[in-house]
Amino acid sequence: MGTLDGKVALVTGAGGKKGLGRGIALRLAQDGADVIVNDIADRRPGSTDWGGIPTVVQEIEGLGRRGLGVQADVSDADQVERMIRHAIEHFGQIDILVNNAGAPVGRDRVEVVELEEDAWDLVQRVNVKGTFLCCRAAARIMIDRRQGGKIINMSSISGQRGRPRFAAYCASKFAVRGFTQALALELAPHGINVNAICPGPVETERTDDIAAALAPGSVSARAYRQQMLERYAATIPLRRTGRVSDVASVAAFLVSSESDYLTGQSITVSGGAYMG
Repeated sequence: MGTLDGKVALVTGAGGKKGLGRGIALRLAQDGADVIVNDIADRRPGSTDWGGIPTVVQEIEGLGRRGLGVQADVSDADQVERMIRHAIEHFGQIDILVNNAGAPVGRDRVEVVELEEDAWDLVQRVNVKGTFLCCRAAARIMIDRRQGGKIINMSSISGQRGRPRFAAYCASKFAVRGFTQALALELAPHGINVNAICPGPVETERTDDIAAALAPGSVSARAYRQQMLERYAATIPLRRTGRVSDVASVAAFLVSSESDYLTGQSITVSGGAYMG
């Protein structure tokens, strides 16, 4: 018997081959949940070696659970509502929501004096508004069912301390933590737990994007990526960067009955790199 038998989970931003979303979705399926996986596209643009959301659904079904893929932009209210309706039509319930979708890395990773307004807006729209829209839609379902629920919002250690050239991202992830606390207070009377996870550096597809955005002209993105990972590891007390499984394990705990007395918390998963 799995700890999540009979539960239905929705994980956004779950289409990447090496991403946190896929890792969390598969861990929840291993623990017994049926899982809806979302991304803005069926597969990552330019990807030739990975099938994206359809492949993740196949992996979930390979674990003996029911899976469903839904393409939707989490920053668009109409698309979020359609996603939730589609999920309910297939499974009849949503017990768990993991807001993992994040804005693409790119033009936002510059100093504030060079930061374009549209680049700032994109980060806030996906990371903050998207989290709000998905929470609002899923919480309404959870409240109506009167069976409680679990919500995880993905923040970051960059939502706990500022970093140069990360201003838009830091602002969005600080906002996610504040939103998590407010929502936790509102939903506590309904037996719905709301918590945030704040990962430190984890090697995913976004690592490639960050390296490409930050690499100086004299250094290739691939070389800078390796340098960046080595620098990260050197500053982490546990002497390594995070693994997707490290974050997925914490997510599995937060959506299980073992965390029933935890709400409004921001759980840092950084190997000791940040202790707040």
